[in-house]
Order: sequence, then structure tokens, then C-alpha cells
Amino acid sequence: MSCNRKCMQTHVHEVLGSVRLADLNEDPHNHRFAGVTEEIIKVPGGHIHKFTSKTDFYEDHFHPICVTTGLQVPVGKCGDERHVHFIDSQTEIEDGHCHRFIAATLIENPIGD
Repeated sequence: MSCNRKCMQTHVHEVLGSVRLADLNEDPHNHRFAGVTEEIIKVPGGHIHKFTSKTDFYEDHFHPICVTTGLQVPVGKCGDERHVHFIDSQTEIEDGHCHRFIAATLIENPIGD
């Protein structure tokens, strides 16, 4: 069995949330989403992650999500590498509308070593 594996695995984050209400005049509704980011993308100042997912269905539609996180934000003790990332973005347009959302990833390595 042959797989194209990277030499070194980095880390990913879980993401979950709800989008803001949309279609307020005709059919107000929101959606939920969940997933896991891709591994790190190195950028000046640290790293970010790509996050792709789909919302749940409402009546006859869902919304794809394809975004990047912000830079890492430390959340552990001094010297601890635990961190989260924030996302402030919107879904793709489906059924004539999109939804804004703000989310934070879950902590990388929550139980630590």
C-alpha cells in the first residue's frame, strides 16, 4: 500500500458553530456546521488553517463553507503551545443568500502532554 504522506504531521482543530439569521424578509433561518480544519499553513506571524465544510440542511438547501482561520491565539499557561483560531466570514451563496458567522476553533491538544 502506498500513500503520499508528508514527512511530518502538524495539527488540526475541531470547529463547530451556527451561522447568523439570513433571508429575514421571506424565510428567516440559520444553519449549524461542524468539521475539522486542514493542517497548518505557515504565514508571517505563525500559522493559519483552511476550513471546508457544509452547513446542515434547511428546507431545500445547505451552504458550503470554504474559509481560512486567523492566526493562532494562545490560551494556555505561559510557555504552553495550546491555542485557538478565530474565523469571521460567510458561507457560500445558495438559494439566493449567504450567512455571516463568527467561530473559534477548539483548543489544539486539549489534554496536553
